Amino acid sequence: MRAIFVGGLTLALAGCSLAPTLQRSDIVAEPSACIAKRFEVYFDEGQARLTETARQAIGLTATQLQGCQIDKVQVIGLADASGAANANQSLSERRAVAVAEALRAAGWPAPAFDVGAVGDEGATTASGVNEPMRRRTEVLVEASPRG
Repeated sequence: MRAIFVGGLTLALAGCSLAPTLQRSDIVAEPSACIAKRFEVYFDEGQARLTETARQAIGLTATQLQGCQIDKVQVIGLADASGAANANQSLSERRAVAVAEALRAAGWPAPAFDVGAVGDEGATTASGVNEPMRRRTEVLVEASPRG
């Protein structure tokens, strides 16, 4: 044992010779890419066509999950409160389908999809302000490592 004097305190230091030898792999594990992910795909006002940014978001997530087992994909289309409720419902459905089709084209398994839409439900704030951030589709992915 070794003692050192620091700022009026005496500290005893024990040697590390009895401590087990740890490898970096014992301490730091690489995180699995095959985990649940959530991302959003935004649309232009009144549109259900994917923008280049939307295609990039889909492609990035597809790349991140490459080699994973895709267990379930939930795609939920939304719309803002501009326009009639039935038109917003239709728009949000078309948005969800556009995203699901792009994911299928990226190689994701079609049976894993649950596609839905909520239209403009909840698209205004408590003070009655239209929420433009609702012009999107939410994608929730459940993935696991391939066994």
